[in-house]
Amino acid sequence: MDQPNLKALDASPMPPVTEADLHAYVDRQLPSARHLQVEQYLHEHPEERARVQDWQQQNARLREMLAPVMDEPLPMGLPLRPTHSSLPWRSLAASLLVAVVSAGAAWSIRGAVDAKAIQLAMAGQPAATRPPTAQPQLLPASGAALSGFAQRAAIAHVVFSPDVRRPVEIGAEQEQALVTWLTKRMGTQVRPPPLNALGYRLMGGRLLPGDSGPVAQFMYETEAGLRLTLYVTREVSSQSDAQFKFGQDGPVNVFYWVENHLGYAISAGADRAELMRVSQAVYQHLQQD
Repeated sequence: MDQPNLKALDASPMPPVTEADLHAYVDRQLPSARHLQVEQYLHEHPEERARVQDWQQQNARLREMLAPVMDEPLPMGLPLRPTHSSLPWRSLAASLLVAVVSAGAAWSIRGAVDAKAIQLAMAGQPAATRPPTAQPQLLPASGAALSGFAQRAAIAHVVFSPDVRRPVEIGAEQEQALVTWLTKRMGTQVRPPPLNALGYRLMGGRLLPGDSGPVAQFMYETEAGLRLTLYVTREVSSQSDAQFKFGQDGPVNVFYWVENHLGYAISAGADRAELMRVSQAVYQHLQQD
């Protein structure tokens, strides 16, 4: 039987093949129909097929190494019942301490809102190109820490933007499949705005777990290798918040706002003026949709 064409798979309503699908394929956890789809995808993508074969070979070597252990008798001194520590709280306290210290060290979020950023962003623009007064304005400095979806956007940026091998789940070459997939999962139209005019090419995107539902992340990159992410979520407390807000976590800057029940957060290691420039372009594009 002839193999189906990959383009037909991408154009169908079925979701694209993801990293999770590849791992489930190796572990033989996919339903038969999805298994066949992944096989076709691997047939058309030699690099992904090589990765999967490496994983399968690793599994085979592990089974070969550990199989003899399964036939060994249990040691005579092995207790049949677990021993109970007289001080069980020690391990719990140690785990809690590690979690608190790690979280505090990695994410010492210090939000800030700076009115000067909008002045810097506008300083080099002619009057004709400046955004209309209806565009969200930057709030005065308040010193509020990042929280909610803005904090989750900063974390997602730090986690995925440094990834060299697979920074996105679905690449820009499958943009329509990505849009269809994210729109279906989030229950609302989600589309990456074009930022080529600003020097940022779309790399692709991924679906992420939010606080109570799925969220979308789009990733862009400049020729110099600077990566920027746009985080889109429905987990917002208000319908609209006509203010650009700014937050910072170390070298990661975040501009965020709420529009039509959706929260948007743009994160990057760029300075605040550059990030504000991108935020304005994204906002203007959303108004045109």
